[in-house]
Amino acid sequence: MKRLYLVEPVVALYAFSSFLIYPLVQQYIYRRLWLQLTNTTYPISSNSSRCAPSDGSSNQTDFHKEVQKQASLFSMYSELLSTIPSLIVTLLLVAYSDRGGRKITIIMPLIGSLIYASSFLTVSFFELNIYLLIGSSFLSSLFGGLGTFLGGCFAYIADLCKNERQRTLRMAGVDMMIGLLSGVAAISTGYFLRAAGFNWPFLTSLLCQCLTLLYAIFILEETVKAPNEGDIFDESTRRHALKYMVCGVYQTFSGLSSKCKILLALMMFIFTTFSFAYVGGISLVTLYELNEPLCWNEVLIGYGSALSTTVFLTSFAGVAALTYCRVPQLLIVLLGILSVASGMILMSFAKTTVLMFIVRIPMLLSIMPFPVLRSMMSKNIS
Repeated sequence: MKRLYLVEPVVALYAFSSFLIYPLVQQYIYRRLWLQLTNTTYPISSNSSRCAPSDGSSNQTDFHKEVQKQASLFSMYSELLSTIPSLIVTLLLVAYSDRGGRKITIIMPLIGSLIYASSFLTVSFFELNIYLLIGSSFLSSLFGGLGTFLGGCFAYIADLCKNERQRTLRMAGVDMMIGLLSGVAAISTGYFLRAAGFNWPFLTSLLCQCLTLLYAIFILEETVKAPNEGDIFDESTRRHALKYMVCGVYQTFSGLSSKCKILLALMMFIFTTFSFAYVGGISLVTLYELNEPLCWNEVLIGYGSALSTTVFLTSFAGVAALTYCRVPQLLIVLLGILSVASGMILMSFAKTTVLMFIVRIPMLLSIMPFPVLRSMMSKNIS
């Protein structure tokens, strides 16, 4: 079977399947904790004021506070146990991909996403203990994460492109694809959840993940041919590959001057801390929207999540425009960090639905630090 040098279908399916499940994760946890802590059914309404108590009682307000507290703790444990391993695995896989091939940085995160979606479907269908999901988050992070996947896809595209213009256009197409399909998936989650419950969206995401993985394994062609590919099952070859993967980060530092080592370490520190802040903050937005005074239903949360995905488009446009204007890369990173900080601060004061949509505008450049920092680190190494 002829293989294709076309990574865009992988990105498209991954974006759709991932953002079909991400807006539902916090909602599922919130509803399960509500049932567990209050012994009452979760209040479902077609309007956005479902948690305003009609009888003037404060019981429901107390319920929301307690459930939000427990859901926040659940989110914190889950993010800590998934983000740290994911960042470590990303460093190892990216270092190894220069020799072992780009597909490993694409396939491994897909396997992790498959595990993640499978665990949610299993827990939801059989109504198992929700704290099993923390373990599944940790397990899936051992295969990398979104950063690993996107880094592998962009490196794959860079290998195929002959000049800077072609590379920029293809990467722009990937960014647009992520923004559009993730937005469509996020909007559909609210209506999907209202019509069919949690099981069907989780199953749909799982099937899309399976299709994506099959395409990546059997149809996508490798751009970097590993040496002695025919001896891949040989024990000595596997040991050498593992050694190269573990020592890849050390080899990256060993050939640099002291100044470059310090700069690279600082950039990695900024990248890591920003990832923690951004991922941790975004994961709490849905919890804030579910609680008083917003009390959003699943449809509004879907629209809010879809609006948040536009950062993939606007951040790329921002990087392109600022780079064209010869703005220093460090300043672009700073603008992205300020974009996230200002958006998060404004969100904490948003008390109405309209304001909650408006305060997302300052965050439109929030993704800029990720590609710029990757570019700066790559330039520093080379």
